[in-house]
Amino acid sequence: MKVIIVGGGKVGYYLAQTLLSHGHDPHVIEINKDQCVMLANNLDIPIICGDGSLIEVLRSAGIEGADALVGVTGKDENNLIICQLAKKKFGVRRTVARVNNPKNAKVMQQLGVDIPISSTDNIVRLLEREIDISAIKQLAAINRGEASLSELSIPPDFKLNGIRLSELSMPVDSIVVSITRDNKLIIPRGNTQILAGDKVVVISKTEVLHDIGKILQLTQ
Repeated sequence: MKVIIVGGGKVGYYLAQTLLSHGHDPHVIEINKDQCVMLANNLDIPIICGDGSLIEVLRSAGIEGADALVGVTGKDENNLIICQLAKKKFGVRRTVARVNNPKNAKVMQQLGVDIPISSTDNIVRLLEREIDISAIKQLAAINRGEASLSELSIPPDFKLNGIRLSELSMPVDSIVVSITRDNKLIIPRGNTQILAGDKVVVISKTEVLHDIGKILQLTQ
């Protein structure tokens, strides 16, 4: 997925690095020229030098094709404005704002920010879960979110239709628990096929959930 990150400080840098390692397409907007040089030298991604609260700068970062925007500047009011612009002007599906003052979290949500949050790792996990919500539904969090019980909806145009579980290179930290087909429950084995229209229930470490979606070609 394509993610616009506004703010190229430590949080923005590590967030971009983490998203890149997960196979996503982050673009960073940073106003400080020296910081832009550092980012460009260390990250092989688009770096836009400018004010992320300006429409033309957001456009130059390719926001019109973005799946999500994350505001991680050092000022909550800037993150709020940036998220509001992304949502109302460009129709970005998900907006995430770094909250420097926890007291502002509730207000930011009331003013249209989808996810106000402070942890970089949590931003990545929430982004992946929210963007992939049409294909992957989290049924329950396990051990304070370390693992998840999730339902994967296999689409009618499933590209791997008929593939057997034994043919999939599923992550080590995941188990296919059940498959529901035509309202009938199937306890899967290695030779069980996955067909279009199936509902596949998986238990996995939360960090590999997006990888499962990619393996099944359900997500980007």
